[in-house]
Amino acid sequence: MEMQPLNSDEVDIDEKRKSNLKEKKEKSVLQGKLTKLAVQIGKAGLVMSAITVIILVVLFVVDTFWVQGLPWHKDCTPIYIQFFVKFFIIGVTVLVVAVPEGLPLAVTISLAYSVKKMMKDNNLVRHLDACETMGNATAICSDKTGTLTMNRMTVVQAYVADKHYRNVPDAQLISAAIMDILVLGISVNSAYTTNIMSPEKEGGLPRQVGNKTECALLGFANDLKRDYQAIRNEIPEEKLYKVYTFNSCRKSMSTVLKNADGSFRMFSKGASEILLKKCSKLLTASGETKVFRPRDREDMVKKVIEPMASEGLRTICLAYRDFPVSEAEPDWDQENDILTSLTCVCVVGIEDPVRPEVPDAIKKCQRAGITVRMVTGDNINTARAIASKCGILQPGDEFLCMEGKEFNRRIRNEKGEIEQERIDKIWPKLRVLARSSPTDKHTLVKGIIDSTVLEQRQVVAVTGDGTNDGPALKKADVGFAMGIAGTDVAKEASDIILTDDNFSSIVKAVMWGRNVYDSISKFLQFQLTVNVVAVIVAFTGACITQDSPLKAVQMLWVNLIMDTFASLALATEPPTESLLLRKPYGRNKPLISRTMMKNILGHGVYQLILIFTLLFVGEQIFDIDSGRYAPLHSPPSEHYTIIFNTFVLLQLFNEINARKIHGERNVFDGIFNNLIFCSIVFGTFIIQIVIVQWGGKPFSCVGLSIDQWLWCTFLGFSSLLWGQLISSIPTKSLRFLKSAGHGTQRQEIPDEELEDMEEMEEIDHAERELRRGQILWFRGLNRIQTQIRVVNAFRSSLSPYEGLEKPESRSSIHNFMTHPEFRIEDSEPSIPLIDDTDAEDDAPTKRNSASPRNVTPTPPSPSLSPTPSPNQNNNAVESGGNNHLYVEGNKAAGTPSAPGSPLHSLETSL
Repeated sequence: MEMQPLNSDEVDIDEKRKSNLKEKKEKSVLQGKLTKLAVQIGKAGLVMSAITVIILVVLFVVDTFWVQGLPWHKDCTPIYIQFFVKFFIIGVTVLVVAVPEGLPLAVTISLAYSVKKMMKDNNLVRHLDACETMGNATAICSDKTGTLTMNRMTVVQAYVADKHYRNVPDAQLISAAIMDILVLGISVNSAYTTNIMSPEKEGGLPRQVGNKTECALLGFANDLKRDYQAIRNEIPEEKLYKVYTFNSCRKSMSTVLKNADGSFRMFSKGASEILLKKCSKLLTASGETKVFRPRDREDMVKKVIEPMASEGLRTICLAYRDFPVSEAEPDWDQENDILTSLTCVCVVGIEDPVRPEVPDAIKKCQRAGITVRMVTGDNINTARAIASKCGILQPGDEFLCMEGKEFNRRIRNEKGEIEQERIDKIWPKLRVLARSSPTDKHTLVKGIIDSTVLEQRQVVAVTGDGTNDGPALKKADVGFAMGIAGTDVAKEASDIILTDDNFSSIVKAVMWGRNVYDSISKFLQFQLTVNVVAVIVAFTGACITQDSPLKAVQMLWVNLIMDTFASLALATEPPTESLLLRKPYGRNKPLISRTMMKNILGHGVYQLILIFTLLFVGEQIFDIDSGRYAPLHSPPSEHYTIIFNTFVLLQLFNEINARKIHGERNVFDGIFNNLIFCSIVFGTFIIQIVIVQWGGKPFSCVGLSIDQWLWCTFLGFSSLLWGQLISSIPTKSLRFLKSAGHGTQRQEIPDEELEDMEEMEEIDHAERELRRGQILWFRGLNRIQTQIRVVNAFRSSLSPYEGLEKPESRSSIHNFMTHPEFRIEDSEPSIPLIDDTDAEDDAPTKRNSASPRNVTPTPPSPSLSPTPSPNQNNNAVESGGNNHLYVEGNKAAGTPSAPGSPLHSLETSL
């Protein structure tokens, strides 16, 4: 890897281009659709306002100076200017009403409101756009333990002393020799932070603190009437000789104790079918050992492990191995040699009950068009049994359940490379992936997201709790981390944190996500109706009567109702179960459906008919003076006040219609569950009364009589009746209707930009990680060099004592470096085959000794010589007092890098 300073102008331009692409890429699907729609509406509004001003000016000039034939008088210039200002104000008002500045507000309010409410549903949202994305989720890859199950584990069956006990055996049925080994192994071969605590309430269940599987084993020890804490007090954690912590590759944990006679005993626990392959002996009922042949292992798997697993139990094998004094102390770093020739003590079956609410939640997901897959590290039989209990697998379904090893075998070609075509043959029917590693989970998620088998791109949500789940959580469209059992790394990589680790909380996140999308659509349906009517009324009225029926201040009040208040009212609708009765919208679904377009046009036409009727014949209907063709500074008229009042009340009642966007008839359903909506509608009505009755000249209004108010209210209420008529018209019969609000299609993006975005998707994450690694690398080396200078300054005062210290007692700073020269492709994690033994670690690369001032080719010794030897002085490289450091990869020890090579650049910069 070349670590050269990035100072050139070309690189700066490239970085800016990448940052712009990154910003585009990070814009959510909904934001992209809204931005495009807002720009289109804004352009249309700008054109309409410009045409309105032009027509008003032309009509005034033609009528004044041509039709009436009046000359231009200098004294009349202020009056003409007032007319032109009035026309300009009308045009600006049309533009203000037309531009949907409330769209960003509606999105922000809806997301912020949803995030706040999701906290009560145990969803801590870290990224706002995750709410929206979750509404389009088509697949959920969930863990089993703690998410689908209660994560309260207890041992319910055991195979010990050649006998299978269907319940926890009585302590008297097990010999003392087996009991001592069993309880000692359980006590020391587990994290000392794991404990069984007394219940918080009297009569309650004991509290489990720490790893739940280990808690089950400690509870098993308590059931055998033994005190594990007394053993831990006798053998504190500091006395443990060696601990092999659990990892997802070997699926086991081991602890080594050193006996008083110098011998060693190692206790191991882990996945039963894997650990049994390491066993060569078995403890009998008498406490003696007998040979454990492969045939015996197969019998145990069929007669003990598979029956336990088929009942949904997690099977754990407990074993040990003695290392006698007569043998030399083994090399503890060679795990493959250590973890073999074990003696099986017992196999336990641990029950982790399915959460009672999970089957119903999974049924809702399936009804909503979301596929739920279980990805677990458990035995395939256990996973299949739990999946059946949850409802992931149904009787008669032709779905796949496979282990991670088989999954890897099917998706890789002869060269061991993953092929998308092979994944596409598996994932549509895959429902359970057992004995899987975090790498398998990442491969599955990436394969589903990158797949093009289905017409719509899959939107995948993933749950994870471990540090190794980070890549899968990052890769997923929405990553859920466990708030209780999750590590900090998993939480940092996630988009949403489940504070209760419960799968049903994911279903609530889906509901809120779909509700966000629907809330924006409701707001759009309402706003576009007001937009269309207000703009056409202002435009047509101005063209015909040379004055807008809706004055500037009135239009601004309408704009306030239409944008701010409507955003609050419609964007805070609570979600309902009905949201889970439809399929996901998909990423390409338009914001304005054909049904919404039917509602917008239907209500728009109805309101225009009413407003124009009142405009041209309203004075005859109400027997009042006409407000048309009024002089410039004439007082407000009843005629135009009735038009304004009717228009506002039409919008208020239509706001109730806008609550339903899928053609539902009952628009009042659940209206009282949203107090914000009711408060805004009622408050707006009160303010409207105040404006009309007491607004006066600023609002161009005069007080209306009760009869006129009743007529205005009736006309506004009639929009609810008209909405029922519109709902009766099937959308399919209106073939001329088109949807609107599509996102930016892939074909609309320039080819060069598309290639850049694809390249960014491929290298962005890796490049970011490498840059971060560079910074940490340089910081670490700078600190070490500073420390070396301090040490050398101290040594210079101790020169008479230099010979007393052995060079071997000090370690080179290269000890922590294995391969400084690395490539991105080399850093890809290898896929562990869990049933195979781990590959032996490569011998560590030998490193040179390096003095702070001189670097010489010396034998590979991890030493830092205080003073150069005579031989070293002959070949030393003068550094002028600076600390030079040669970093070597796979070169001969101590050989400087060739000029112009990547390592030479690194050495120069260091």
